[in-house]
Amino acid sequence: MKIIEALKQQKELLIKADDLRKKVRDHCAYLDYETPVYQDQKAQIREWIQAHHDILKEVERLRLAVQRTNIETDVTINIDERHVTKSIAGWIHRRRELAQLERDMWRMLTDRNLKEGHLQPSQGSAEARPVKIVRCFDPQERDKKLDVYSREPQIIDAQLEIVNAITDLIE
Repeated sequence: MKIIEALKQQKELLIKADDLRKKVRDHCAYLDYETPVYQDQKAQIREWIQAHHDILKEVERLRLAVQRTNIETDVTINIDERHVTKSIAGWIHRRRELAQLERDMWRMLTDRNLKEGHLQPSQGSAEARPVKIVRCFDPQERDKKLDVYSREPQIIDAQLEIVNAITDLIE
């Protein structure tokens, strides 16, 4: 089974589990003058509860297998013309949060709305002094990093879609 198949199967199983919960909710009790919907309604409820339990065990098994596969399978992705190798789990974390945090850090490098110009002295006849912004960063490097970190999530998504389709689940 491939990773993508396990992910899809989990979704399907959770839909079945939800359906079973609704059936139990709708049929778990009835008034004594009503005709039960099922011949042995108590047995049917027990059967649905057991089926629900079995489905959740299978979801757990699949989730653990996907996690194991994600941790044990390394993937190399070309980021900013460098080949970077991480586990699938590492790439997932990078995609979900860490690349954005990297981008956000580089976005902090601004001129802070400071203005260049001339500073007039407060007293007397001293000449106006030129005022320049001193940047403690390289604007070209900042712009390049912003571009790289802004594109990184899409690059990771594209590669992981392929990996999920071709990688066998480690059980």
